[in-house]
Amino acid sequence: MAGLLPYARRVKAVAGETRQLMLGEMLSSLTAIPAESVEHGEVFTRRWVVDLILDLAGYTPDRDLASLTAVEPACGGGAFLAAMAARVSDSCRKHDRPLLDARRAVHAFDLLTSNVTASRRLVREVLVDEGWPLPEAREVATAWVRQGDYLLDPDVPDGVDFVLGNPPYVRLEDVPADRMLAYRTACPTMTGRSDLYVGFFEQGLRSLASGGVLAFICADRWMRNQYGRQLRELIAAGYSVDVTVNMHDVDAFERQVSAYPAVTVIRRAGQGEAVVVETRRGFGPQDAPGLTEVMSAPELRGAPAAGVGGRYEVARLPHWFTGGESWPAGSPSRLALIEELNDRFPPLEDAHTGTRVGIGVATGADSVFITTDADVEPRRLLPLSMVRDTTSGCHSWSGHYLVNPWDADGQLVDLAALPRLRAYYQRHSAALRRRHVAGRRPDQWYRTIDKVDHSLVERPKLLFPDMKTTIHPVLDEGGFYPHHNLYYIVSDSWDLRVLGGLLLSGVAQAFVEAYAIRMRGGTLRFQAQYLRRIRVPRPELISTADRAVLASAFDRRDTRAATRVALRVYGIEEFGEVIGGSAFARGGGA
Repeated sequence: MAGLLPYARRVKAVAGETRQLMLGEMLSSLTAIPAESVEHGEVFTRRWVVDLILDLAGYTPDRDLASLTAVEPACGGGAFLAAMAARVSDSCRKHDRPLLDARRAVHAFDLLTSNVTASRRLVREVLVDEGWPLPEAREVATAWVRQGDYLLDPDVPDGVDFVLGNPPYVRLEDVPADRMLAYRTACPTMTGRSDLYVGFFEQGLRSLASGGVLAFICADRWMRNQYGRQLRELIAAGYSVDVTVNMHDVDAFERQVSAYPAVTVIRRAGQGEAVVVETRRGFGPQDAPGLTEVMSAPELRGAPAAGVGGRYEVARLPHWFTGGESWPAGSPSRLALIEELNDRFPPLEDAHTGTRVGIGVATGADSVFITTDADVEPRRLLPLSMVRDTTSGCHSWSGHYLVNPWDADGQLVDLAALPRLRAYYQRHSAALRRRHVAGRRPDQWYRTIDKVDHSLVERPKLLFPDMKTTIHPVLDEGGFYPHHNLYYIVSDSWDLRVLGGLLLSGVAQAFVEAYAIRMRGGTLRFQAQYLRRIRVPRPELISTADRAVLASAFDRRDTRAATRVALRVYGIEEFGEVIGGSAFARGGGA
């Protein structure tokens, strides 16, 4: 891309000497990002949305904005800068300052020469329209906007009060390899198939002064996807998530985009209260002022509030969710419930109760290892539970076996002592040796990917098919081993029929809906990482009567009865309507 400034070594407070040297070597010969990739990543924000974001961040004219430092990291055509210029103008007059006092109040960056020119022109026009002399307006506009790469530019300021904007929507795979490596070196949170905006979050957050605020509107996938994990860990370690505004159904941009945007306001401070907002179709400029008033109302500390016409819902949480695990999604009412349950109850997987969540055996060659009639020594056939065995809600074995290469001590069997098994594996040797696991361990070419834990076979287990629209626990009373499309729960303390009743309920469904990835058609992934996020009461604290009702509801697959008793057991009867929003709770059975 023509017109890019030369890049210098970026010395960051978090970078060690090795990383600084690596960046210094990289930056002198970077390939430019193709112009079409940058332009594809430009999604300009509507003015009323910009004003809402600035209000949420506290970038308001009542403050002496000329004395503060704000950064716009990807200014594009100047949507944020126009609003910021108007507010700086108003602030200068309120605080009896000349405009030139604000020459260093804003630092804006963009890669494209055309965007830099357009942004400077727009800032100049806004300031002139506000009544400032043209020479002063031109000087401020020129000082504010510079051409550069925010993630790598050596002149990005530190200790700033605000980082405000709409970072670019560019996938890292669309960036040339040398520049991608420089980005990953400068911003270690950009892992996996990250979007470029993850680096903008990291750079912006690290540049904040104590108490400084970052407010972005961008896709919210990083809040839940694996590639956002390190960014979430960074935020949890030293920042406060103050506000999130889900805007999935709102026309927030100048053109239609397929991303699911959210406004996130994060402060460099210890975590305090958090406000969550879900906007709905029809939310627009007529609603934004009322939203900011509702968010600051003292009564919001109680029940979630709804906006006029039902176009938004807002709730105040006592704190945000901790750690690098995926953040939950859902309505403010649902998030308030999830946070309350997280605070009051232990997780499902718990050493205190000896409750463990796991996944069945992966083979890498199911057509070889899974059979109904293989000609091998009978003791090498391990009865295997398949997804189809759980369809009815009761375990109904379909007659499948695992051709098991593992001894009870966790070692591979000696094929020399098992001639029929040896002959069977050798007939399928080509397929087995092609697997990655066999390539890594050629001497163990006939192993399954996972070892078989023989102690699991006779234990009662709750089984969960990986992909369902509703949670579907099924009891295996023992004697079978789960296939890798099944997740399982075992426990030293729980009566699994009682636990199964709790997990059949809308409360458990609400947890999974909040954390799990939803597939096409509304299908959820009931994976171990999501099952572990479910919170449950201590089994000994559930009354005998409630235990009996939960077990009966599980046996009868009565989700309504299970949900009614679960609401009582969790002490959340008043949240019945929130739980009822779950498709599962509305149904009568599996």
